[in-house]
Amino acid sequence: MKKTGLAKSDAKKLMGKMAVPGAPSFGAAAAPAIDKREQRKLDQALGLMPFAVKLNGDLVKQLQALATERGGDLNATVADILTQGLAADAAK
Repeated sequence: MKKTGLAKSDAKKLMGKMAVPGAPSFGAAAAPAIDKREQRKLDQALGLMPFAVKLNGDLVKQLQALATERGGDLNATVADILTQGLAADAAK
């Protein structure tokens, strides 16, 4: 194999290692990885349930922007908005 072929092979290996899910990005501190089973147990302990819903893309962008503005995560923001909306609806 030629020298350029070896260099390409090494570059492909490096790019493959960078693209692996869970691999820390450059300059970021490595966060402890929690597997899905552990995350599910933590969510159940908090009383959380998965709830999938399809929303308009513009609405999702608004929710993401609001979550970023509040400095929280998207789940907490959506839960807060739903709680406020349901409380207002019940008050009618």
